[in-house]
Amino acid sequence: MNIIISNDSGIPIFEQIENAIKQAIFSNELKEKDMLPSVRSLANDLKISFLTVKRAYDGLEQAGFIKTIPGKGSFIAPKNLELIKEEKLREIQGYIEKIYNISKISNISEEEIKELFKMIFEEDF
Repeated sequence: MNIIISNDSGIPIFEQIENAIKQAIFSNELKEKDMLPSVRSLANDLKISFLTVKRAYDGLEQAGFIKTIPGKGSFIAPKNLELIKEEKLREIQGYIEKIYNISKISNISEEEIKELFKMIFEEDF
């Protein structure tokens, strides 16, 4: 797993780590029961504070993506399909909100947007 941190992104570093690990889980790069690097090891690799990595791991554990076993490490939790679906729905909602804002600024009607969606869903990919 390769995590790239950007200081210019405007996204907090701990959140970038969380997002990178979630993406690796969603893409099956990381699988159930895979062990994550230790907090200190990942912090050293990324040249950041171990507290930042700890915060990311804590967030991932609270969200159900990883499980930490004291003295053994942090592991990818069994996939919860509802959790994954909810995460993707939140992501889609963000895109839809952007579409809505663009359509309002551009005076594009709801019917035109619905027609675009209909065309997209009817296409063979």
